[in-house]
Amino acid sequence: MTREIHVWETYEICLRAKETYENPYTDVVVWAVLYGPDFHKKVYGFWNGDNEFCIRVTATKPGIWSYYTDSNTEDEGLNGTKGSYVAKPWSEEEKEENPTRRGMIQATPDGHCFQYADGTPYIMVGDTWWALATKHFAWTDGETERKTGPEMTMKDMARIRRRQGYNTVGMIATFPTWATDGKPNHIELGDEKHTYIRSAWTNNGCRPPREGENPLQQAKDMSNEGGRPFELPGIIPGYEDVAPNLNRINPEYFKVLDKKMNWLNANGFTVFIEVTRRDCSTVFKNFYDWPMTYTRLIQYIFARYQTNNILFSPIHFDCVLHSIDAREFNEAINLFIDLYGQPPFGTLMGSNSQPHSLINFGGPDEQKWMTFNQLANYREHDYYWHLIDGFHRSRLPAINGEPYYSGHQSLYLRDDDGNIIGAKPSTSPYDEEDHLNCRSGYFGSLVCGAYGGILAGFTAGWSGNSEEACDVKLWEIFDFPAGQQLKNIVPFLMKDGIKYRSLQPDPEILTPNKMGDPMGLRGWCFASATQDRDYILGYIEKDCPKLFVRALHPYDIYKLTWFNPVTGEWIDNEQTELEVGVYGFLSMPRVKENTDWGFCLERVNKEHRLNPPKVFSTGFLAMPDTEKKNLQN
Repeated sequence: MTREIHVWETYEICLRAKETYENPYTDVVVWAVLYGPDFHKKVYGFWNGDNEFCIRVTATKPGIWSYYTDSNTEDEGLNGTKGSYVAKPWSEEEKEENPTRRGMIQATPDGHCFQYADGTPYIMVGDTWWALATKHFAWTDGETERKTGPEMTMKDMARIRRRQGYNTVGMIATFPTWATDGKPNHIELGDEKHTYIRSAWTNNGCRPPREGENPLQQAKDMSNEGGRPFELPGIIPGYEDVAPNLNRINPEYFKVLDKKMNWLNANGFTVFIEVTRRDCSTVFKNFYDWPMTYTRLIQYIFARYQTNNILFSPIHFDCVLHSIDAREFNEAINLFIDLYGQPPFGTLMGSNSQPHSLINFGGPDEQKWMTFNQLANYREHDYYWHLIDGFHRSRLPAINGEPYYSGHQSLYLRDDDGNIIGAKPSTSPYDEEDHLNCRSGYFGSLVCGAYGGILAGFTAGWSGNSEEACDVKLWEIFDFPAGQQLKNIVPFLMKDGIKYRSLQPDPEILTPNKMGDPMGLRGWCFASATQDRDYILGYIEKDCPKLFVRALHPYDIYKLTWFNPVTGEWIDNEQTELEVGVYGFLSMPRVKENTDWGFCLERVNKEHRLNPPKVFSTGFLAMPDTEKKNLQN
């Protein structure tokens, strides 16, 4: 009997090899040739332990799907298996229950936004759970809900975030060399190739040791219930018990991750999954067959999760520190595309990248893989410009993957000459100062071109702080007010449905728009506008001066509506109609409170208005008072 699945559900082809292989991970490549409605592609599989190989396929459309299997071996257990399945659609009610049933995340036709495969808008409301694959986000097979505290599991945390409006979590799949093994968190070999074994987060929450504590900063243990992602011993002399053998994968680790990924998808979450962090890249480059060893890891992780609702990243490149260069990663990632092809089911690929992906990895002449752009690991509003730059460089959706982290050290201290001399102490995540910083990151980035959404972060959350020595614990972050305000980016951006897809970042339409410290989060404002500027969406930070909107058609009438980024409400009862002056300036009224605000300006008149100005006896044109005052100043 032919098995029946829903569109976008996983159908797993399980094969058992008849031959024995010394290292199935490196020696065997297995695939299925898959046929379906408007579909004919190779889909690659992976080794799943012992003599088991799996190929995960799906259905992009309803109908009959069939396949046969093959490999790079003569193994009769892997080659020539045939099968079929039937895909049926989800009902609209079922898709409302779980948006991942709408299919893979895609770029919209304009190229600058996201949507599900069925065309429904997807705006990322995400949390950086970089340690999600590890024991710090504990897994349990049961569905019993636990109260907030040390006994929480990943499921409990995800349920809270879902109720808070989140639809995405971000994670790093492997931290190969990280373990609390009595060695320092930072290990550099000191060789001529500048090899770093690791530059890891510490097991005390990345805080400096206090008086009386052991000054040795140990690395965070990033194993999970299935062990570490690779097997010991390694091949680096003197570090065999620290750096595992990157050619010896541990499938048990990934079987635990399978459960997490499947549960998250089944409960409405898209997962932004990155292969590994950049700090072990010199080990791959200097001690293994580069780029093939890294390419193989990319393929292994992608093959396991290619039918999950994911955004895929081949490297977490939050900065170039303790890493090979981004262009060197292109060697391995381009080889992945050359050997295995573009993602068969349309999975988008990007990277959590500082300053942004297009600067680090280059355009299509240098890389073959990037299908969305990302700003990352910058905290201050001066860097939102990179999103504007990326918008005009390409037709790719963009996100801000790490804006200001609630409760995290970020803003810089400067001396009298403007030189950075250190970081300001973090504000409490319960202080309004912190919330303002976060909202600038959310809404400021959004109108600078991050129409794909925001992958936010919170102290202790991004690192999965579950150890006793950590000052702030993972389970404490779910009450942070800023975390509950992130969902407000959706009603802001979608005030008028999908009209936001026609916006372009245009902060210079506002003046004055940069009155605060560039390395701060006060006094600036940002805007996006349609090409003919009949629709403008803007965000104003606290301490911003009185604003003018410029380059508009004289005498046009605009309806102004304010948005409260704290509550997520458009204030309909405070709509105001404003007339553009003779010189094309529109005077914005001052906000009632000195805090941050969003706003929307919509041109009311269908055609441009002709309003002949009155003539003074002097022959000068009469102007609205606001413009006269402005010119006099």
